[in-house]
Amino acid sequence: MLRNSPPGEADVGALRLKATKLRRHMLTMARGQGAGYIGQGLGIADLLAALYFHELRYDPENLGWANRDRFLLSTGHYSIALWAALAEAGIIPVEELPTYGADDSRLEMSTLDTTPGVEMIGGSLGHGLGQGVGQALGLGVRQSDARVFVELSDGETQEGSTWEAAMSASHFRLDRLVALIDCNGIQADGPVVLDMEPVADKWRAFGWETFEIDGNDMAAIVAALAGAREKNGRPKAIVLRTLPGKGVPRIENSEKSHFFRVDISEWDGIIAAFEQGGAA
Repeated sequence: MLRNSPPGEADVGALRLKATKLRRHMLTMARGQGAGYIGQGLGIADLLAALYFHELRYDPENLGWANRDRFLLSTGHYSIALWAALAEAGIIPVEELPTYGADDSRLEMSTLDTTPGVEMIGGSLGHGLGQGVGQALGLGVRQSDARVFVELSDGETQEGSTWEAAMSASHFRLDRLVALIDCNGIQADGPVVLDMEPVADKWRAFGWETFEIDGNDMAAIVAALAGAREKNGRPKAIVLRTLPGKGVPRIENSEKSHFFRVDISEWDGIIAAFEQGGAA
């Protein structure tokens, strides 16, 4: 049976190349409809590369494998990044990626659990961590050694449901649960509305073992994920400081990077600039 599981030591260089491939896939998807939530996707490409090609245990040929690790994308509109990872992992066809956001496509702009490899519907924000707590509790009852990884955003930390879940995870000593908090500083209309800083200290105050890293530094991501494996009765939080549009200056410098839309004819120039900028 073909399964992915973390080896003893990560090949950081290979994971960086995977992140570049994910970004390339995302640009192809955004070009298809001329728009998408690509700023966020480009920002977390490094994280998803580290997860899907090093850290997560899963079987692309048996997605329902009971002992698989679960990855929950709470920010469902980041789906463009998940589709790229699932395609590169062999779970969905690469040829399907250009249908992102098109009518009748399985690759919606917000995740649906009818798409292979999706563990939760993430269109309504603020619910991913609560679902992660429930899944971690269930796995514990079954005495499974599977783990649960929940990606959520700094914007979602403005919601009370997130902190109720955080308090529950600490109370139940869910050390199989890892929260991956994407702190990219943006919401739909600009900067995050409520100042949530210091983010990492808030998670520590709720009893989580917390790491704070540059979310676009592959070596730092790999090290934090390795540290989060410790079974010490405390849930783990990794606060990732990411750059929206990472690797694509046109999007990095856009005030509208939350949902980026330009004429389809402009995407070829954006993709060319990405390739010329050192994409491997």
